Amino acid sequence: MKIVIADDHAVVRTGFSMLINYQPDMEVVGTAADGRQAFEKVKELGPDVLLMDLSMPPGESGLFAASRIHDAFPDIKILILTMYDDEEYITHTFRSGAKGYILKNSPDEELIKAIRKVHDGERYIDPVLMDENMEKLLNDEEVPEKLGEPFSILTKRELEILPLVAKGYGNKDIAEMLFVSVKTVEAHKARIMEKLNLSTRPELVEYAMKKKLIDF
Repeated sequence: MKIVIADDHAVVRTGFSMLINYQPDMEVVGTAADGRQAFEKVKELGPDVLLMDLSMPPGESGLFAASRIHDAFPDIKILILTMYDDEEYITHTFRSGAKGYILKNSPDEELIKAIRKVHDGERYIDPVLMDENMEKLLNDEEVPEKLGEPFSILTKRELEILPLVAKGYGNKDIAEMLFVSVKTVEAHKARIMEKLNLSTRPELVEYAMKKKLIDF
């Protein structure tokens, strides 16, 4: 199976590449440092599995890239690799099209097991994170509706725009990144601020960092 690894740390990409390439039936065909690069690598290389970090500052995070990649390449199996054990992030990534969620401190053999499972079309959740809600997710039952802010408040597009605004990108830059008009970006920004009851960019930055939508 062909695999692409997306992580903002070169040493992590190298380490996981060595582990995966050691398997007789696996090959790392490309790596990326953020979500945007991951999208381009998937488009170029057509891997079977994308192993992607959830947080990749300062570039596009896996949290939002997963949805974009799944929409464009639904046959690619996405396995999220992260340090975050929050239930709301697990739920959101599955809603975005990811097939698996594993913690970075998991044993090597557990990572290989996770890759095989998602490649075979099964859902995978790190055993450390399993509870009743996660059992439902694992068994392809209805995803629990209880999501924390901002996932239960903002639309998918607003969730893409919020961290870009918080990072300081202008309306024109965001419009070019997301292939929408500047007016569309402005409208989404206004709705985000209204929904979250925020009035200034510093408040938005503080909110985004608190919710782990960006980090520096």
